[in-house]
Amino acid sequence: MIQRLYFLMLLLMCSAFAKAQTTPSSPQPTDSVKTANADYFYIDGDSVSAVELDEILLIQDLKFTSRYERVRYLILQRKVKRVWPYAKLAAERLTELDRRLATIDNKGDQRRYAKMVENYIEDEFKEELKKLTRTEGQILIKLIHRQTGDTAFELIKRLRSGWSAFWFNNTASFFDISLKEEYQPMTVVEDFYIEDILQQQFKRDTLEPQDPAIPVDYFAGRALWKDFEANLPPNYDKVNLAERAKKREEYLKKKAKKERRRKRRNN
Repeated sequence: MIQRLYFLMLLLMCSAFAKAQTTPSSPQPTDSVKTANADYFYIDGDSVSAVELDEILLIQDLKFTSRYERVRYLILQRKVKRVWPYAKLAAERLTELDRRLATIDNKGDQRRYAKMVENYIEDEFKEELKKLTRTEGQILIKLIHRQTGDTAFELIKRLRSGWSAFWFNNTASFFDISLKEEYQPMTVVEDFYIEDILQQQFKRDTLEPQDPAIPVDYFAGRALWKDFEANLPPNYDKVNLAERAKKREEYLKKKAKKERRRKRRNN
């Protein structure tokens, strides 16, 4: 917050300085009072223009002391960049759906319209969503909560039925995915990584920004991450990197086995 205020004040001062340099040199009031022109102030004899600026979030790249956490972050970055457009679309579609439903009085017409939107989204993105990995699916569920304010479970319950939500959640649990997962970047380190990735990509214009529907305090999450990194055990990287290498090896073996089976079937 201090960084943002400092930057805002710096921009205001620069703008005021530039405006003062182009102002005629006629005598000006020396008191800090507002003139009849609502766009200008006079401070100690200098004219200052009133400028309204968008809020700017000043963030630095995370400096990892843990190699494993750095690897974890980079993997998340690739996955977040892939699923963000779907979360953003979900928020846009939900906003439009709620707006249209508010204009429809008949319950039957509301259900038909909601079904039409559901079918449209399914037809347009079903094949792409089926390609998501389990981890990408869970990230998408978290981002849907960030962008809509509702968990995926709550959305299904609201747009379809409580039984459908129960059924979908239990089905998803077989794949180790929870539709009730919330986005908590101030208390969960992985969620903070996701938030940092989003903010960094927004800053670089590689992802299109969209305001969250829930309160997100980036700097509280960053403080959580700093405390987390500062308290990692000495063998943290060694243990986790070894475990990751083992899982990677098992994955490659399974992949090779599937490929051999596929070739035998084709032959």
